[in-house]
Amino acid sequence: MSRPRKLSVYLYIPNIIGYIRVLMNCFAFYICSSDKKLFSVLYFISFVCDALDGWFARKFNQVSTFGAVLDMVTDRISTACLLVILSQVYRPGLVFLSLLALDIASHWFQMYSTFLVGKVSHKDVTDSTNWLFKAYYGNRIFMGYCCIACEVLYITLFLLAKKQNENLINVVDAAKQNPVISVLLVLLMVGWAIKQAVNIIQMKTAADLCVEYDINKKHKP
Repeated sequence: MSRPRKLSVYLYIPNIIGYIRVLMNCFAFYICSSDKKLFSVLYFISFVCDALDGWFARKFNQVSTFGAVLDMVTDRISTACLLVILSQVYRPGLVFLSLLALDIASHWFQMYSTFLVGKVSHKDVTDSTNWLFKAYYGNRIFMGYCCIACEVLYITLFLLAKKQNENLINVVDAAKQNPVISVLLVLLMVGWAIKQAVNIIQMKTAADLCVEYDINKKHKP
């Protein structure tokens, strides 16, 4: 009897959307060097589907731990792959590799500490004392803006690069000569900066929870 129940969870609508996202991203990164525009479109569609699967999960009561993990793993791997590409296109590449490390470490700490303290979702930060952290996870529109700004900024940088070993500052300065792109970059960089600040706060908060768990565990009789 357990096999049909497992199969039904795997076939939840939001999880099927998750599988489509994985396949879409695989194809997108496969053609990223030969067709940058198509890659950018597919990557962005996959990102939009990230919001859709959450809506379907709530709409049809198909929220699942597997779906949440699939969703986060897909997000993190997609962003990580794009940051690796940017690290090869731009100099200094260490900037993008550092962002990759922060992104993965922050979400890993957050997910682990979530299950450690018995919370259902890693977005449950009601007990946090940090206003920015609570505002980020407490307001879907605000969080959506920050996430979209971050991903679109990375896509924009990818499209702006004409060759490998581009100087990041020079490319950004050249792009600012266009008023439209200049305004767009400012809007994107504000959201990007907030998201990086949240990542740092998230990692520190989650690390504190892990340490508190260790201390409480040692003092138990």
